[in-house]
Amino acid sequence: MKALQYEKFGEAKDVLKIVEQPIPEPSMDEVRIRVTTVGLNPMDWLIMRNPQMGAQFGVQLPATFGYDFAGVIEKVGTHIEEYKVGDRVFGTTYKGAAAEYILVDDKVKTENRLFHTPNEISDEIAATLGVCGLTAAVALRTLDLQASDTLLIGGAAGGVGTFAVQLAKLAGANVIGTSSNTTFDYLRSLGAEPVEYGDGLLERLKNINITAVTDLFSHDTLEVGLALGIKPEKMSTIIMMPEPPAGIARATGGVGTKEDMAHILEYIISGDLKVPLAGNFALADYQAAVELQASRHAHGKVIITL
Repeated sequence: MKALQYEKFGEAKDVLKIVEQPIPEPSMDEVRIRVTTVGLNPMDWLIMRNPQMGAQFGVQLPATFGYDFAGVIEKVGTHIEEYKVGDRVFGTTYKGAAAEYILVDDKVKTENRLFHTPNEISDEIAATLGVCGLTAAVALRTLDLQASDTLLIGGAAGGVGTFAVQLAKLAGANVIGTSSNTTFDYLRSLGAEPVEYGDGLLERLKNINITAVTDLFSHDTLEVGLALGIKPEKMSTIIMMPEPPAGIARATGGVGTKEDMAHILEYIISGDLKVPLAGNFALADYQAAVELQASRHAHGKVIITL
């Protein structure tokens, strides 16, 4: 089988390559999945570039690239009860997703998340949900978002932001999103009022009654929130380094729940939540896919189809 791997840490153009490997055999507690689609996230290339971050996520070299996937169960271990051969599934695995076949256990853990794919949702969309969808849900839940809130989202046009804006709107909140002015139309299409990030952000926001903040890109948004008098308990961040200001909660998709994902799936099926695709690449074109995702200018999710 083909797998997209790196044997050392570095830039994609220097370390990432397609390799041939044996098809893996599942243990009693694992399923083997024929992967159809891989969804890319910033963490994919950030971890690949950074040995320290790789150590935090338990990366062992050689490592398979990517973490979000969708596919079909091809073989099940003898202890598996919830899944059967032929089931469509999606999820996240920190063992690496960009391979024609992967092994995933069916327990809900931080490093392994497996969900049934509803008939109404394509593999292309399902492969985008694991990291970004759950991270957005946790970021909003952590700050106890209410319908009465006006939420400021820092870095609202990215992958997590695409979900966070829409989930916040569905919760009834008003949403203001920071971005470059080239993405203002994209944010408006999601339901957010855009504001340009960078110098002068505090001045641009000082007359708006913002009551909650979630930071998806840099701590600049958190500093502005504190300057506006927002309490730390009404703020959250997905950026782990550097250390966020005291009292502001960190939000990671790893603590997302099956209930969180169930709500996301319901919203997608009903048409209330859209998942724009910025690019769909063949495995052979992985360099172009990673470059687009890493540019931080993709309006929507980037996927690789196997």
